[in-house]
Amino acid sequence: MAGHRNRGGAGRIALVGMLTALSLVFLYLSVLTPTARLGVVAIAGLLPAGAVVSAGLGAGFFCYAATGILGLLLLPDKGHALLYLIFFGLYPMVKYLIERLRNLPGEWICKLAFFNGILTLFWFGLSTVLLPFLPAALNQVWMVYLAGNAAFIIYDIGFSKLIALYVVRIDKVLRKGG
Repeated sequence: MAGHRNRGGAGRIALVGMLTALSLVFLYLSVLTPTARLGVVAIAGLLPAGAVVSAGLGAGFFCYAATGILGLLLLPDKGHALLYLIFFGLYPMVKYLIERLRNLPGEWICKLAFFNGILTLFWFGLSTVLLPFLPAALNQVWMVYLAGNAAFIIYDIGFSKLIALYVVRIDKVLRKGG
């Protein structure tokens, strides 16, 4: 992830506010959509990454926390807000911190350890939130971990590409305008 860019206080606050609002909109849409709910929650979780890139790590945590709290207060299905709070919204900041290691094998070990810790929390602590999203074929724990890790690796690679796209297309424009 790109590092912190200095912006004026008002511009930075406005950007983080817009990213928070968009994240909340996607989180709310995840409740309304009949399919791909997990994917829409994942999209909501991309927006704190924009806050990290454009305004710094603290802005990313603010976007994440504000969206998560508002999601818990406003969403009729709290499970979506929990998915956001426990994984999708938090991961952009975790990814940023891990990738500061600048050691690819170490980064992957840390990322997979984080993901497997979260997956374990969901499987054993919040199965009623996670299980409705899983296909019936994944009825054994080892299958969940195998499929989950494969999906996470694909998610992380795609997430990195989306961050790079944000840096080139959106943050570049914001820097010129700000």
